[in-house]
Amino acid sequence: MIDLDHNATTRPSAAVLAALVEGAGELYHNPSSTHRAGQQARQAIELARQAMAELIGCKARDVTWTGSGSEAIDLAIRGVLGALPKPNRRLVTTKVEHHAVRAIAENAGSDFKVMDAPLLPDQSGRVDVEGLARLLGGAPGLVSVQWANNETGVVQPLGEVVRVAHERGWLVHTDATQWVGKVPTDLKTGPAVDVLTCAPHKFHGPKGVGVMMAARHVKVMPRVMGTQELGRRGGTENTAAIHASGVAAREAMEWLKDEGARVRGAALRDRLERALVERCGGVVNGGAVERLWNTTNVGFAGLEAEAILILLSERGVLASAGAACSSGSLDPSPVLVAMGVEPKVAHGSVRFSIGRETTEQEIDEAVEVIVDSVERLRGSWGAVRK
Repeated sequence: MIDLDHNATTRPSAAVLAALVEGAGELYHNPSSTHRAGQQARQAIELARQAMAELIGCKARDVTWTGSGSEAIDLAIRGVLGALPKPNRRLVTTKVEHHAVRAIAENAGSDFKVMDAPLLPDQSGRVDVEGLARLLGGAPGLVSVQWANNETGVVQPLGEVVRVAHERGWLVHTDATQWVGKVPTDLKTGPAVDVLTCAPHKFHGPKGVGVMMAARHVKVMPRVMGTQELGRRGGTENTAAIHASGVAAREAMEWLKDEGARVRGAALRDRLERALVERCGGVVNGGAVERLWNTTNVGFAGLEAEAILILLSERGVLASAGAACSSGSLDPSPVLVAMGVEPKVAHGSVRFSIGRETTEQEIDEAVEVIVDSVERLRGSWGAVRK
């Protein structure tokens, strides 16, 4: 298989798998126990917490472990809003967020008020910072804007979002799930977000664990009551997954030292894009602005993404249409719709995301499969129309 679906998840590294086995087999004692075995498990958790803090550039005490990235987002948004006075329980977000954020916004009920930040009219999905500034009046609440889009890779002007929000007394959360581990991150030097969430399985760590960073000045109402994680998230910690996440964080920091690796990755992404545009008329969604080095979203007008993906999968190329959490829907991606992408392009848009180990040969082989599959489908659709 040629895996071009790394934004959905990544393969755990050998060291991460070894850490999972060690954690499950040797560090299985309850980390809240006072005996030596329990404290060994506790030490593994705290060492992993320190590694994760170093990866994102914060203090270890600001890191909270959760059961997934989606749970971390839920805790970050509902937990922060729940700790604010009622007049301040206001959420400003965008229509291009990951489903985990949009679902919270769309099911807020009477818990808090939701407002959508305006987007620039350039089909990029970027926040209109001036429009956002005008929106942030009245009692300050929480702004939630992703750092980089999971479907298109488009990078938001997060520094400007933080600036206008903080000037007006608002807190800022960023869903950094696709950013952390792929790009150097240091919250000490900015953007100085108040809350950040991510998931280790996006950078070769394990599933079943998520991360919330909440700065010391941020109050968080727990969604699961308990004494663990400084009272922010109850429940006995998943020591094995947390231990392995620390390993993944340390490996990511080592990989990020090589800037050339990201440059080479971006060159592979661009090689794939150019071929699909030139050889089968693909349209790159969000391609005119800054994007993550590993992500491209290409639309094939007149086709259905689901049909493309099935044919690619049968021929050994893995890709996706939109977020993995929203797969199975025949509707076009809400993100692309919000960006203003034409329906005939949005319906046929496929996300390709490369990883650390993707090779030039894999890209070239994938191009041949993709081009041939698109041509076959176009021929089939043409026959059906006739």
